[in-house]
Amino acid sequence: MRWDDFRRSDNIEDARGEGGGFGGGGMGIPVGGGGLGIGTWREIFKANGQTYTVPRLRLYSGVVQGGCGMAQAAMGPFYCPNDRRIYLDTSFFRDIQARFRGCSGKACDFAEAYVIAHEVGHHVQNLLGILPQVQNAQRSAGSKVEANRIQVRVELQADCLAGVWANNSNQRWNSIEPGDVEAAMQTAAAIGDDRLQQQSRGYVVPDAFTHGSSAQRQRWFMTGLKEGKVSACNTFSGQV
Repeated sequence: MRWDDFRRSDNIEDARGEGGGFGGGGMGIPVGGGGLGIGTWREIFKANGQTYTVPRLRLYSGVVQGGCGMAQAAMGPFYCPNDRRIYLDTSFFRDIQARFRGCSGKACDFAEAYVIAHEVGHHVQNLLGILPQVQNAQRSAGSKVEANRIQVRVELQADCLAGVWANNSNQRWNSIEPGDVEAAMQTAAAIGDDRLQQQSRGYVVPDAFTHGSSAQRQRWFMTGLKEGKVSACNTFSGQV
């Protein structure tokens, strides 16, 4: 991906010193032209008569206090709707290159951007009122299994929205290069619930899925990438 054509985001907060890590200093973040989640999403919202409010990316090392409680590196990147921030332990960038073999150089940048774009997807869901509706549905769910199934649809939609971002980003800046999409697909496969459960437990429990299988995550990202429209990301209707 041609990150040289992208500007650094002005919406990054460096809290690495708060958790016992090293704070300060710049850090190139693979986001989008004009900043984190601006450019493409701003234009998409504008085309629909809406205003896009930019999320903030909070970098930390180890642990940090946030709007959704204490954030820890083991939690992985996540979005907090309470303060509209994306939390990211900086070890994520090292881990993604170490864990997802076959990803190198700028292709790794795109794989990292896919994960961040997934979290921005949750911000988009929040702005559209989807997350509050989902939270109500989960509270009304008759079981944890049903609540998990709802969560899977939320996560797969965020994957699809990441694909929408990539599509529109490529149209505006011609930013996707050979190997980028393959790297994102390898990442999606590596963080699928079935793959992670197989690695940690030695077997798969679909009722315990919270993010979707590797195949589902790949399919929905590609749906967003090919269609480039939010309307293509209705994971709440029919089979996923």
